[in-house]
Amino acid sequence: MTELTPRERFIAALERRPIPGRVPHFELVFFLTMEAFGKVHPSHREYSQWQQMTETERRLHRKEIAKIFFDTAERYEHDAIFVHPNPGGVEEEMRLLDEIRALDNGKYYLMFHGDPTFAIPNGQGMEDMSIRMLEYPEEVDKDAIRSVDWHLRRAERLKEHGVLDGFALCADYCFNTGSFLPMPWFDRFITPHLNRIVKDYRDMGFYVIKHTDGNIMPILDRLVGCKPHALHSLDPQGGVDMAEVVRLVGDQVCLCGNVDCGKLQTGTDEECIESARYALQNGMKAPGYIFSTSNCVYTGMELKRYELVHQVWKEEGIRR
Repeated sequence: MTELTPRERFIAALERRPIPGRVPHFELVFFLTMEAFGKVHPSHREYSQWQQMTETERRLHRKEIAKIFFDTAERYEHDAIFVHPNPGGVEEEMRLLDEIRALDNGKYYLMFHGDPTFAIPNGQGMEDMSIRMLEYPEEVDKDAIRSVDWHLRRAERLKEHGVLDGFALCADYCFNTGSFLPMPWFDRFITPHLNRIVKDYRDMGFYVIKHTDGNIMPILDRLVGCKPHALHSLDPQGGVDMAEVVRLVGDQVCLCGNVDCGKLQTGTDEECIESARYALQNGMKAPGYIFSTSNCVYTGMELKRYELVHQVWKEEGIRR
């Protein structure tokens, strides 16, 4: 039997087709590129200089960014790359995809952020959003529709280009106590638009991963009902238990994450290993499971902590 590529393994997991060997692995973002490679992460660069660059400078910059993404996937055996594009709209997004494909020759699954739905705003934004939803709900509806329309136009262009595999929808909806909106508001201002964007992305042939931190249990049925291929991050700091999520929806959606980022930053080595092992042991009971942290490998986390749980995956994340 021909061995699957990382991209093929990742897609098999999204489609909930169990595959032998290690379960797929990725990180929504791996920010520790300075420690790992001596290179600033692409999203931490000063993009205000982009407009001043010559096309030669942009081309070199683009190549270095592509190389960072590729090297991260290679070193840590990721099956997918979440791509952070430069400024410049969809044309620049396609150029960066092409640079990565020139390096990987189709080896890795490639995704962009593509979530038009309302996310948790900052403090002042929360007050403003609440007032608008209460006093001008029809205008909020129109804003949501316009946002979805724009993302779908972008997706059509990317589909024509033919390189991108899917989208990660990264609007966060939940605090550790549950949804940032009351359920009636969530069902008016988020659920129908999430349902539409997922359906239309899928109809275009894209795969869809829905990300949100926090306690998703009160809205789990709504998230799954919108039919994304996968849910990420299954946040244990928000009280999301992998065993319970597998029991409730493991037969309906691929599950990604659950390795406790809080423990990776401030816990003991033993707690990190325990969290990774718990996520694996329970996640692998579902037809589709992808190993990852419960958020991302963010700045401030020690690289050795990520490498510790990565080793647990290598040794124990194996389907027999």
